[in-house]
Order: sequence, then structure tokens, then C-alpha cells
Amino acid sequence: HFACHGVQDIYNPTQSALLLAGSSRLTLASIIQLSLPNADFAFLSACQTATGTKNLQEESVHLAAGMLLAGYRGVSVTMWSITDYDAPQVASDVYEHLFKTAPPESSRAAEALHLAVRRNLPDINLSRWAPFIHVGV
Repeated sequence: HFACHGVQDIYNPTQSALLLAGSSRLTLASIIQLSLPNADFAFLSACQTATGTKNLQEESVHLAAGMLLAGYRGVSVTMWSITDYDAPQVASDVYEHLFKTAPPESSRAAEALHLAVRRNLPDINLSRWAPFIHVGV
């Protein structure tokens, strides 16, 4: 789980990154070099983690795709900016749903995200609930 800022570099997509403590960055270029064959589920609770670019419309060059390429089976991400209020609420509900079973079943992550968004953001502006998506299994 990453809860941080995310940036999409539309001119050099492999430099899109999760902004970590201090000035550290976890770039897409670094992520795609990883080999994590046992990675199961990641939640990127950050802005723009599944944002595409106009100049690469036929390709998915973003942090979510990088996580899948590195070996994660499923990733919950955002297509554009999210609020600091919505992100922790949605994440908390996702994990609450996943941990209803022991061990948690990551194959239910897409459903967990759907339920969390519906629970927390049912009657508000589309721009606040629509960015949350799940890719992969």
C-alpha cells in the first residue's frame, strides 16, 4: 500500500512516480525493472496512478501498468487527482472488506473497491468517485 503523492509525466511517462519521503521518488522506470512473481495486491492511494497520455493513447504507460508488469496480480489505482479526504476513507473500507476472511482474499479487491466507493462517495460529484479503479485480477 502506498499513500503518498503521485505524478504523471506526460512527456516522459517512465519518469511518472510515487513521491516518497523527502525527495525520494519511485519511478515507473524503477518499478518495471522489478521481478515480484509472488506479489499479489497493491493499492496506490495517490493521484494519477493510472493516467494515460495523449501522445500514447494506444498504450498503457502508467504506474498501474508498471505494477502489473513487475508481477502484481491486481492493483487499485486512480485515473486522476483524488482528495486527501476521500483517499483514506476508501482505502480503509477496501481493507475492511478484504480482511473479512482470513487470510484476506485479494481476488475480491475489485469488489472491495467498488463497495468502498459506493459506501463513501455515493451522492457526490462524479469527479470524486470515478477516478478509483482496479486493474488486473
